[in-house]
Amino acid sequence: MDPRSRRHILTIGLEDYFQVAAFQRVIQSGQWHRFERTVERGTRRTLDLLAEHGVQATFFVLGWVADEYPELVAEVSEAGHEVASKGYYHRNIQLMTPAEFREDLQRSRNAIEAATGKRVMGYRVADRWFVPEDLWALGVLAEEGYRYDSSLALIGRRFSSEPWRRFVHTHIAGERRILEVPISSTSWFGQHIPVAGGTYFRQFPGWMIRRAVDSWHRSYTAPFVMYVHTWEMDSNQPRIDAAPWLQRLRHYRNLTRMPERVAYFLSRYQFTSVASHQGFSISPIEPQGSDRRRKGEKAPSQPATPLPVEVGSRASVSVVVPCYNEEVVIPYLKNTLDAMVETLEDRFDFRFVFVDDASTDRTWGMLKSTFGTRPNCQILRRERNGGVARAVLTGMLAAETGTVCSIDCDCSYDPIYLGSMIPLLEEGVDLVTASPYHPQGGVRNVPGWRLILSKTLSRMYRVVLDEDLHTFTACFRVYRREAFLSTGVDRGGYLGVAEMLGRLSLGGGRIREFPAVLETRVMGHSKMKVLRTIFGHLGLVAQLAWIRLRKGKRRPEAASGREPELQGEDAGGRPEAHG
Repeated sequence: MDPRSRRHILTIGLEDYFQVAAFQRVIQSGQWHRFERTVERGTRRTLDLLAEHGVQATFFVLGWVADEYPELVAEVSEAGHEVASKGYYHRNIQLMTPAEFREDLQRSRNAIEAATGKRVMGYRVADRWFVPEDLWALGVLAEEGYRYDSSLALIGRRFSSEPWRRFVHTHIAGERRILEVPISSTSWFGQHIPVAGGTYFRQFPGWMIRRAVDSWHRSYTAPFVMYVHTWEMDSNQPRIDAAPWLQRLRHYRNLTRMPERVAYFLSRYQFTSVASHQGFSISPIEPQGSDRRRKGEKAPSQPATPLPVEVGSRASVSVVVPCYNEEVVIPYLKNTLDAMVETLEDRFDFRFVFVDDASTDRTWGMLKSTFGTRPNCQILRRERNGGVARAVLTGMLAAETGTVCSIDCDCSYDPIYLGSMIPLLEEGVDLVTASPYHPQGGVRNVPGWRLILSKTLSRMYRVVLDEDLHTFTACFRVYRREAFLSTGVDRGGYLGVAEMLGRLSLGGGRIREFPAVLETRVMGHSKMKVLRTIFGHLGLVAQLAWIRLRKGKRRPEAASGREPELQGEDAGGRPEAHG
């Protein structure tokens, strides 16, 4: 049979690399705004590939993407492709109640139809294929007016008692009917193996996929239903290093080969969209109110007239960001800080001091190109690497405000916490520190060995310093600048962060903590040397204990300052930096 003698179905998931199921363990939907976005690049490469082969397809689009990129979604529709729904967020049906699922359907459909001006008829679940227990969702889809669903994939023995579900079929839900367009699979010794696209296209040998598709074409009259994702057309996407190795393998393996593999099938077989294959007519809809969103403009929030901001009432705050070999993190950092400023700008006038701690990669250039033209940003560079604490002290000296914050470049603590921490730096308080080990704090995706190490060290510091704190090593802090201007640190790396707190405590400073959630770094790699850090902390604890035993801990009414026994280098008066 001529491979182009009949039509098969091609479907495409329109989403960005950070939204996929493989990374959901380390990336929450509330963090999506932090990531460098590549969805436009991947989508346009997909459109170019389809145009080159004269193929129309069904694009299953996240409602979130339609809200953020209405012009892009409209471009897909105007290129002749069908646009269907993949839900609003990348959610698993098993984590939603019927009411939540219905609400998600309505929200995603509204967003997509506002972008395209055309009726949405199809749906595909974003995370994991439907299992027999999920078929209730087809009834909800039918009630909501959807013409078809494409969320089934026969894997292993799933639906073994209903083998007809392997092909396009009509599902009856009470008095309603809905077309089901399952992802195609091959059968091997009674087991179903998905071969229709996605990760299977990249993990299985090319010859195996080609043989399976050819066998389907020769054996069945039902269409072969293939699927790919727009992010699979972009092998230069940022890497999510925090994901488990198996998920990284699942996501990145053979990514560079995906365009070539897809092109082979587009040239050999004839593909079209679900709507075109089934003869569904996609009708236009009347836009609700203005068509502003179809032009790429977001509708104004209510009230239309923004509330006035009393600039003079805002507190001026400096935020120091130490950076060492963080070139891959800079776009993530930028988006995170932009979101923080947008949320808190009515309360705080933020000034940023970025300190490149003698990086050996492109961090310095990335900082200059990303933040160099912003009037509220300073960029400093240390001539030799001194560790986080020395970089913070360098930035603190350059700051022009009495309140100075320090945050991790990888944003392992959400900077939005500063909105609650800064007011805690009231009269008489010298330092406010984030505390994931506080009873109301928490950790997310942090390795167990690191938790044991950090908590053990924190207990030791708590005993030695007699401070009612739960965390002593967090870099995420708010400082009273004048209390640290003459402070230096002996220890580099991460030890200096604990040393700064120890100096302040022994000098009679007052410290408060704020419960926060610590998350593992998502991009890049940690610079901490584990054994060196452990022995370094033990040495610092011993030194602090010896000082306290000899002299006794100063009380809060004592003058703050450096202990003679802790003579630090790179004190605030001698930063090694240049702008």
